[in-house]
Amino acid sequence: MKSHLLLWKEVAEELGDRCGANTNRDFETVSVRFENEGSSFLRITLPDFCKDFERSLDQGRLAPDLFANFKRVGAIPVFLQGFTERVFDSTTGFLVEEPDVEAIYAVRQLTLLFSKVDSSCTPERDRAAFSGFLDVEQEVRAWTNKTPLDGENLHRFKVVSALLFGDVFDRLNREVRNYELIPKHSSGATANRLMGNQKFVSDMWTQRLEEVFPSSDYLIPSHRFYKNLESVELLEPGAEMPVRVITVPKTMKSPRIIAVEPAHMQYAQQGVLEAIRRNWDGDFNVANQFIRDDDQESNRLLAQLGSRTGSLATLDLSEASDRVPLSVVSEMLTPWPDLKDAVMASRSLTADVPGYGIIPLSKFASMGSALCFPMESFVFLTSVFMGIERATGSKFSSVAQFSAFKMMVRVYGDDIVCPVEVAPSVVEILERVFPFKVNSRKSFWTGKFRESCGGDYYDGVDVSVVRVRSEFPDSRADSSEIVSLVSLRNQMYFSGLWRTTAALDRKISGLIKHFPVVKETSSALGRHTLLPVEKLEYGRISPTLQRPEVKAYKVRTKLPHNPLDGVGALLKFFLKRGEDPILGDHLTRSGRSLGVSIQPGWAPLA
Repeated sequence: MKSHLLLWKEVAEELGDRCGANTNRDFETVSVRFENEGSSFLRITLPDFCKDFERSLDQGRLAPDLFANFKRVGAIPVFLQGFTERVFDSTTGFLVEEPDVEAIYAVRQLTLLFSKVDSSCTPERDRAAFSGFLDVEQEVRAWTNKTPLDGENLHRFKVVSALLFGDVFDRLNREVRNYELIPKHSSGATANRLMGNQKFVSDMWTQRLEEVFPSSDYLIPSHRFYKNLESVELLEPGAEMPVRVITVPKTMKSPRIIAVEPAHMQYAQQGVLEAIRRNWDGDFNVANQFIRDDDQESNRLLAQLGSRTGSLATLDLSEASDRVPLSVVSEMLTPWPDLKDAVMASRSLTADVPGYGIIPLSKFASMGSALCFPMESFVFLTSVFMGIERATGSKFSSVAQFSAFKMMVRVYGDDIVCPVEVAPSVVEILERVFPFKVNSRKSFWTGKFRESCGGDYYDGVDVSVVRVRSEFPDSRADSSEIVSLVSLRNQMYFSGLWRTTAALDRKISGLIKHFPVVKETSSALGRHTLLPVEKLEYGRISPTLQRPEVKAYKVRTKLPHNPLDGVGALLKFFLKRGEDPILGDHLTRSGRSLGVSIQPGWAPLA
């Protein structure tokens, strides 16, 4: 952790010189509090400082109830005073007439630098996360039982969602009815702990799946192998395997909750998801102006526009995936019975929550289901336009009416962009009509700060920060940490923190022998640059490929030994997508990488 403190000092001094701020006392504060509070000061307390700072930007003043863990001088915190006094008046606490955007960036960079370090939480925090998962589930169940979507709200939800997605749902419904969906396996973990090639030899299916995805069509290469189905157990709803709820590292403050699906459910979900993606593009689909699961940049551009003009709000939802009720998705899909059958059949009914056992699910699905993202996006987009209806007093009655909001509304998962004037109504729909919760600390529409999909902006200026993602390596043996450190170095370089970049160059060069300058497209672990790489010295011209190469370390991964033959191998071949050739060892090695190593060798300069 000493390396992390030194990095913070390096960044603080460089940003201090940019802004004319002395950071010596700030580093003393960080050192003392780190000594007393440990790494939680860097990873939890400082990010909380940033949340209060961003809230102050939105409110236009430093409210007395903010920055509770930091002393104040006048109206502003003593910590990082040299920067904050360039943004807020030190006497009144109100935003100055022309805030220094560079100082805003500096405060965010220094407080968020270690906010995303991958680290396991304490057992107490893990237990709290599982308890929180159960609490949200109970809230959704209570909402479903006591205040479900009904009356005029239900009518408008069904009308708006049908206008937005009806053309796509028509096509999907027809494909399901004609058995045109082709399931597929993903590389993800499974509840029954099958990995890679093991997933192609299935001994488990459900009665619900059988009605939509007959095992005779989807579990064997052809009917010639029908006898192989004798070993497949068809599970009744009460005997189905639950999703396995686990935690994965996110931040020190709280882990990320994932619901790991059984392999056979994942198999069906991926087939439905692929069909949604295949039918999403096209002039017939009005909704692709507002939702794309392959495009976060549009959200970021609109957030930047909103920060400059004040015309657009950015909203963030808490526990978004876990708060989408099953009943709402069911209502949305009811006019398309075949599609609804496919989506519901591939949805798990129960979850195995550590410490709480197996519980029935009232939510549609948690993160981990392949259909979680598209279904939540559909519901959230419909909610946004219901909010627009409420704010404007007019009802959507035709597809053409949505086009007026093409550059004003965008949904990517739980990141929402909408016009400022309708934001309160959208929030009201989300929180009062549905059981969703808007995260007030990460939603902005009154000031000049906006954030969406990793893009942070103030008055049109990008104030996004670079974050450390892992512990620092101690030796070359710490391969994954070295890869992360090189990535950090290159991000620092492109963010303009060149003195910090030089310090990281010295650190990395002390760990690995070869650390050349390369283009961003190179597979080598190297130093990216804004200079023309072609004019820099390189090691050799490849004798076989006739291209410039440099001596550098390259990342190597090794897949687990996981042999597959017979019927399973044939099924894998028939399920292959695309025209690219299959890797030669795909029947002997498959699944997720066993780990990362780095090895020296010749690598392309570009």
